[in-house]
Amino acid sequence: MSTKGGNRVPEQEVPVEASIIRIPPHHYIHVLDQNTNIARVETGPLTYIRQDNERVLFAPVRMIMVPPRHYCVIINPVARDDDDQVLFDQCGQAKLRHADLEIRLTQDPFPLYPGEEMQQDVTPLQIVYPDTALRLQALLDFEEEGEKRVAGDEWLFEGPGTYIPRKEVVVLETIKATVITENQAIRLRARKEGVGRDVVRRVTGEEWLVKKVGAYLPAAHEEVLDIVNAFILTDKKALHVRALRPFKDAGGRNRRTGEEWLVTIADREAHIPSVAEEVVDVVNVTTLSSRQYCVILDPVGPDGKPQLGQKRVVKGERSFFLQPGECLEHGIQDVYVLSEDEGLVLRAVETFVDTEKQEEEEEEEQTAGRAKRSRTGGIVRRPGDRWMLRGPIEYVPPATVEVLLKRQAIPLDENEGIYVRDIKTGKVRAVMGHTYMLTQDEELWQKELPSNVEALLMAARDPLADRSDRTGPSENKQRDKTRVVSYRVPHNAAAQVYDYREKKARVVFGPDMVMLGPDEQFTVLSLSGDKPKRANVIKAICLLLGPDFFTDMITIETADHARLQLQLSYNWHFDIKVPASPADAAAVFSVPDFVGDACKAIASRIRGAVASVQFDDFHKNSNRIICSAVFGFDEKLAVRPSLRFSQNSLVISSVDIQSVEPVDQRTRDALQKSVQLAIEITTNSQEAAARHEAERLEQEARGKLERQRITDQAEAERARKELLELEALSAAVESTGAAKAEAQSRAESAHIQGEAAVSEAKLKAEAQRIEAEAELQRLSKAREQELNYKKELDHLELEKQERMAQIETQHFKELVESLGSSTLAEMARAGPELKVKLLQALGLKSTIITDGASPINLFTTANGLLGALQSLDQ
Repeated sequence: MSTKGGNRVPEQEVPVEASIIRIPPHHYIHVLDQNTNIARVETGPLTYIRQDNERVLFAPVRMIMVPPRHYCVIINPVARDDDDQVLFDQCGQAKLRHADLEIRLTQDPFPLYPGEEMQQDVTPLQIVYPDTALRLQALLDFEEEGEKRVAGDEWLFEGPGTYIPRKEVVVLETIKATVITENQAIRLRARKEGVGRDVVRRVTGEEWLVKKVGAYLPAAHEEVLDIVNAFILTDKKALHVRALRPFKDAGGRNRRTGEEWLVTIADREAHIPSVAEEVVDVVNVTTLSSRQYCVILDPVGPDGKPQLGQKRVVKGERSFFLQPGECLEHGIQDVYVLSEDEGLVLRAVETFVDTEKQEEEEEEEQTAGRAKRSRTGGIVRRPGDRWMLRGPIEYVPPATVEVLLKRQAIPLDENEGIYVRDIKTGKVRAVMGHTYMLTQDEELWQKELPSNVEALLMAARDPLADRSDRTGPSENKQRDKTRVVSYRVPHNAAAQVYDYREKKARVVFGPDMVMLGPDEQFTVLSLSGDKPKRANVIKAICLLLGPDFFTDMITIETADHARLQLQLSYNWHFDIKVPASPADAAAVFSVPDFVGDACKAIASRIRGAVASVQFDDFHKNSNRIICSAVFGFDEKLAVRPSLRFSQNSLVISSVDIQSVEPVDQRTRDALQKSVQLAIEITTNSQEAAARHEAERLEQEARGKLERQRITDQAEAERARKELLELEALSAAVESTGAAKAEAQSRAESAHIQGEAAVSEAKLKAEAQRIEAEAELQRLSKAREQELNYKKELDHLELEKQERMAQIETQHFKELVESLGSSTLAEMARAGPELKVKLLQALGLKSTIITDGASPINLFTTANGLLGALQSLDQ
């Protein structure tokens, strides 16, 4: 037998050639009659003898045994009669129910008839546990326990129980019960029309919820879609629900498709969404404090419908849930708390009557003549109106008002200011020196300056201390363009400001603060710099009035064509009295590059004067020639003290010749050679004078050294004499002290040795005494301990003997008591009686047994025997 595809069938028929086949018990074979071509079954135990016309199809095979609670499926089973006997046709072949199935349960072992096949091997019966069921489907029409089943019907076999399969029924699936806990439900759907467990007729595809707590086993036509958990509602959470189709909710209200509503804790503590509604979102509570408010867009009206396009302002303290369709504009906002120096610029988005009026606003509106009072005493605001609300106040803007911005008063010192622009007229003005708050029609205006002016202002460079710095330190800070541009003009300096609206210029002399108006700009000075002078090197806002100096390098040529390069330094100042008239002040700035112009004019004068003199003459009288060329001569043919430029009142007070260098190389070499020769002559004369002085000082030093040497030798001799005297005295003291010290040391040594001997004798005697006493004490202690040991040992031995005697006595006593006096008497008589009986048995009256070496007293022996016999006789 083999198992193939779950069907147990005999292996391929292999004829057995043996003539005698022994079939064990519970085995069988198939025998084919070749004459009739009919196969039959032979079962054991049997010894089968094969005929010539027969053929055994396979070796003996074990019968099929179905144990208890098992089954197997047979295809093409044999037909049986009412008595469960196999039916055969007229040819003797077993009748088969072709294409039919038979399920066989526990029974006696049975063989497979020819044509039968095992479709399903022996399989345990399926156990259906509690809260479990099998969904069955009828394949054929049949009747079971009085109930008629039609092909295609489905029903449940519910546990606990053992399912016995039928050939007309197929198991579709195993269904387990779903446990429903508190605040939970299951969602079911009907597979086809019918009546469910709740005795409600359901339509195919219909869905519903089961909320009863416990285990729920769906019916045959019910399908579990999902487990629905309840949403726990609290004071801080609500549920946004939408209707999927018309239905009546848990509160008894009829809902239409697409309708949305809110379920809160006021309705129920836990909400399980039905099949006709869906949960859109979990809505958290909106809580406003006493300092908060919010604006709700599209609020829900009293009829429960959203008012599209409207707004509602809600002020705290308050807690509420946003209804479906509602949303907050800009979220939760803080109440505007305005102080005295704060304000709000408001704009009306629709017409309304404003009752929050302030005295300043009323005065402004009365002055403007455009305020219209309502009958209630408020002000009518039209869409687009702007106004300002000033503090101190707490303000919550209504839905008809839009807060454009929050204004705060700008504190301004005396030297601070801001640019303010009127948005209606466009006029710009500067406000300086007091705290100012912009009105609803004003805004801060940014004043733009040229880039070079911005750079000079942000450099923060002191024009007096940093004159050599052409660029100034680079800083990254930015100027606040709404602030009034200010510039500190240093002492003895001036700055020019031009007003482009009035087309006027004003000059400010330092020390002073320049504050530009909206239409004013600084005049930037572009001065020459470096050596020799180059144009547009120095940029400055303020003009220094001096006194100061500038240096220039010019090239000149003498009458004998010697070209020289001069480096000249000029001291200058502006000859102007502060305060000056407008004309004089404007004249200072009439020449844009006064440095370059002055250097050019002075250089031309010097070149003209030097061109008419020889090099030697110029070399000797260079200062006089240059000063007379620069300053000129007065009426008395004396050199003037200064040079004045009348255009801008610039005065050159002095000229300093810093260097004169020939431009031609040959002239420079000749001049250098003459200079070197003069230097050499001067150096030689100074060297000779220094040599004579050194020789004189050397002779004086030698004389002083000789005198000092003689004096030192005399001092050394005196010191040597004193040394010899001290050495003789020291030797005498040393010899006397050595002899005395040696005698004293010997006497002290003898004394110490005697004392040491005495001490040693005393110590030895004391040591011997101590050793004797210690030995005596040791011996006495040892004898005492030994005596105590003997006493204790004897005492223990005595106690041991006494205890042993007591034990022996007690043992003997207990032994006697256990045996008894009668037993002892019997034991005492047992020996003599045995001997008497032995002698009686031998027929001896008396006997003596001896080894022949010991003497025998016959008298006592005879008496003993006689006594023993007498006692026996008695």
